[in-house]
Amino acid sequence: MDSICFLERLIAFPTVSRDSNLDLIAYVSDVLRAHGIASQIVSSRDGRKANLFATIGPQDRPGIMLSGHTDTVPVDGQHWTLPPFAMTERDGKLYGRGAADMKGFLACALTAAIRASERELATPLHLAFSYDEEVGCIGVRRLIEALQSAPHRPLLCIVGEPTGMQVATGHKGKVAARAICKGREGHSALAPLALNAIHLGCDFVATLRREQHRLAREGSRDGDYDIPYTTIHVGRFEAGIALNVVPYLCQLDFEIRNVADDDPEAILAGLKAEAARIAAEASSLAPEAAVHIQVLNSYPGLDTPASSQAVAFVKSLTGSNSTIKVAFGTEGGLFHRDLGVPSVICGPGSMAQGHKPDEYVAVEQIRRCDEMMDRLLARLAEPTPFG
Repeated sequence: MDSICFLERLIAFPTVSRDSNLDLIAYVSDVLRAHGIASQIVSSRDGRKANLFATIGPQDRPGIMLSGHTDTVPVDGQHWTLPPFAMTERDGKLYGRGAADMKGFLACALTAAIRASERELATPLHLAFSYDEEVGCIGVRRLIEALQSAPHRPLLCIVGEPTGMQVATGHKGKVAARAICKGREGHSALAPLALNAIHLGCDFVATLRREQHRLAREGSRDGDYDIPYTTIHVGRFEAGIALNVVPYLCQLDFEIRNVADDDPEAILAGLKAEAARIAAEASSLAPEAAVHIQVLNSYPGLDTPASSQAVAFVKSLTGSNSTIKVAFGTEGGLFHRDLGVPSVICGPGSMAQGHKPDEYVAVEQIRRCDEMMDRLLARLAEPTPFG
């Protein structure tokens, strides 16, 4: 089977993050086993999902790791004109949920693993397929825990998120947080005697907007990003049960996406201080007033030096003379921070197609990724892959 055939099989598994990916993992494990490749399965704590790790070639030394996530975002509420979980090939494009983000790369990595099993490698090839990336790079942390105790750690990680086969050296870090605002309930006819939690929430949103303006004006900048500064965004706001009830509870979710030179913990500490100030001012009316900040999830950014050996190596595989940075997060920051593995992002397709109805990856992009994999295998057969 070639990469397009594998992509067709992978898309057919509806591995939306809320659901299990075990059927897909079992399929990949069976394919690898049929070619003499053993897989290590690292399950989630509840056993509903799993990571897969495999090594092709010598087992006594570190190799090059191909990393990708198996989960996808939902299709609920989207207007698809083609079946999302059945690949459709049309006009040089391969349609289906996950085609670009990022089962196209997984298919190419699986093809490369099979080809690797048929030749003599001096340096091993590793596969690392994860779960729950789309909800905060959660699942891969279990795999990283397992790799921390392994005798050898990879020399380099290629994260195959869609970059149009350009070599990407970085992405911003992210902190996802929730502000829980508590006021005092009451009848709307007596609203001044109550404390409206929505008002507390709006005051905190105003704080977030002021901090965003400050960061855009005074914060660190990285011109390699489309948005060159740290951003703050409110994505959800919930409160109220009826118009004639002053709500006592308001909840809003927000995120910080930071460039490498900004400290997200320092930004968050400042926001917590402002939240405490808002609550203290409101306590003169209602002593129970509170604005609590709860961190829901976070992952580090990635900032691999463009002059590094890792970047030079991946550029030599793609033929690229330049690098980019991507707006979206990846598991690369965790591999670098928690395992010390240099990471580079490079994969087929465009994130402009990701998370949308009628998601697709171009056949030409799959072919280019296959060519990169062939060059990689040739290098792994050499005594010293980095030259």
